[in-house]
Order: sequence, then C-alpha cells, then structure tokens
Amino acid sequence: MIAVCVLLIMLGFFLMTGSANTGATWNEDVFNTTRTVVGPMVALAGFTLLIFAIIFKKKD
Repeated sequence: MIAVCVLLIMLGFFLMTGSANTGATWNEDVFNTTRTVVGPMVALAGFTLLIFAIIFKKKD
C-alpha cells in the first residue's frame, strides 16, 4: 500500500511539471488547470493515504 501511495505522489508531481517560462516569451501553460489544481490534489491525496498506510495495522 505504501508503494502505491509513493507512485500516486510521483504522479502528482509529474502532473505539475511542464515547459518552463522563459523571459523572452510568455507561456500561458503556466496557469493550466492540470498543473495548478489536479497535480497538487493528487500529490496531497498520496501523502494523506501514505499517512494512513503507515498507521494502518493489518488484521490477522
């Protein structure tokens, strides 16, 4: 379960990546919804589930 959470966190950070904004031209992709909303929410969900995965004790 911890490995799945780590992959979810990595996916969130991957969704936040994109082309950089250079000083010569303005890149409107900086304010893309995927980069500003979806990526951070996926990473936050991964961190939250990771805390649950660490605390969760498997029943026998």
